[in-house]
Amino acid sequence: MREFENPDHWDTAARHYEQTAHPFTAQYAQAALDMVALSPDARVLDVAAGTGALALAAARAGAQVLATDFSPGMVARITAQGLPNVEARVMDGQALTLPDGGFDAVFSIFGVIMFTDWRKGLSEMARVTRPGGYGVVATWRDSGAATFLLLSQVRRTLFPERESMSMPAAVAALSEPEAFAREMTAAGFTDPQIQAVTFDFELDVAALDEPDTLFGMSPDWTSLDDLEKQAVVAQVRRMAGDRVILPIPSTALIGVARR
Repeated sequence: MREFENPDHWDTAARHYEQTAHPFTAQYAQAALDMVALSPDARVLDVAAGTGALALAAARAGAQVLATDFSPGMVARITAQGLPNVEARVMDGQALTLPDGGFDAVFSIFGVIMFTDWRKGLSEMARVTRPGGYGVVATWRDSGAATFLLLSQVRRTLFPERESMSMPAAVAALSEPEAFAREMTAAGFTDPQIQAVTFDFELDVAALDEPDTLFGMSPDWTSLDDLEKQAVVAQVRRMAGDRVILPIPSTALIGVARR
């Protein structure tokens, strides 16, 4: 089992994820919300919600939200926000214990793409979406994003003979709009529209003083020895030059379809 398929991994990482990844992914979650027309009291499901970037944004817009994730630690972070119109439950997105057609919109922002059986995850999203409702999925391009993308780029420069970590199967399968649209259709959605959305991950160069905190969630980092890690940090500092913030442009594909 790879780390990202293990709920214990995400339980351990939940607080760090909330502080670092959540503010970044929230930009894509808001972009996804802006792509659909939801009534203020819409019923929304967030599958593999993480710390709730999409769920919390939808709730603040007035939706009634159910957020699900297989990690109790992630679910606890959502619950801790205390929003009255958000319910959070531990649930496997590959086998949702929910009735058919119960939601006006079902989202998964960089969630279903991590599933072992991601096609089952997509079909489960379609199953619980009401006829005429929306299914919305965000995935990264096949090089990833943020510090994962930066680390991959630096490794290719410094250690061209070394293989980088493999991306989840869904990321490779959905990395082109045409393939993404086909998979959403096969899952049970109709008329998928795929848009590329890019935001900068703003890397605080001072965070390089504690690189294990910055890169520690990536096998591309943990597989390096101490000297190699020092070389990576030095290369990133060279890339930043005199800047205190190093922008890392990161592109996602967001697919919006109807049920």
